[in-house]
Amino acid sequence: MSPGVFVAILAAAFIHAGWNVLVKGAADKLSMTLSVALGAGLIAMAVLPFLPLPAPASWPFLGASVLLQSVYYLLIARAYRIADMSIAYPLMRGAAPLVVALSGAILFGETLAGGEWLAVGLISAGVLALTLGAFHQPLAAKGAAAALCNAMVIAAYTLVDASGARLSGAPISYTLMLAVLTGLVTVTMALVGGARPRLRARTLALGLAGGAATTLSYGVALWAMTRTPVAPVAALRETSIIFALVLSRLAFGEKVGGRRIAAALLVVAGVAALRLL
Repeated sequence: MSPGVFVAILAAAFIHAGWNVLVKGAADKLSMTLSVALGAGLIAMAVLPFLPLPAPASWPFLGASVLLQSVYYLLIARAYRIADMSIAYPLMRGAAPLVVALSGAILFGETLAGGEWLAVGLISAGVLALTLGAFHQPLAAKGAAAALCNAMVIAAYTLVDASGARLSGAPISYTLMLAVLTGLVTVTMALVGGARPRLRARTLALGLAGGAATTLSYGVALWAMTRTPVAPVAALRETSIIFALVLSRLAFGEKVGGRRIAAALLVVAGVAALRLL
């Protein structure tokens, strides 16, 4: 992995943690989540006319990813409604890398070196260890269950989009079209499910900022996946958990004890191994 790609993914990880703070901090988490999805779609819609369309070969992957990412947004709102960010975020982002690594090796024939497997394992072990103790509290357990379900969704859309972006011939256009369609489908799914979101001016404004953040973050990740194997990118992107841990403490006063700090150090070790081995 080149230094440029490495730094870009780390920056994207920080941005990703940042927009999740917006959702967690909102009184109405579903409304904020829908605003983020809509904001991403509006920004993408403004830029798309100036870019080439993704190749038709990528469209089936685009359709599958739209459905998966819509479910992802709705599960984010549920997880943050009933669990601390310092529990839900690590589970959502932490269970996915090993699934991606194993599936990527099968689907794409990507052979990872021993050091890369070690790095993926360290990062995954660290982020999962961050959530130890969650299942001792009924409310936290429900949030953790939603987060675990979302981790599988994340792994699925990561693999789908890795193929789609490579076939598209235009990863940026693919990402932006994904944002437009996901915003529309997410809101439609929520309304059909009986949700009545309150999309006030402040919520929409914050959603626009969050939409820009999520589009930029995921666009960088897809761009990186066209230049390096999927598993290291997916694993390195999950260092957003470190940023989320710090932000959850600063923004919400969530307790971060020695066990979670030790687990975070495992993630840091995995990042170092991914870069140096």
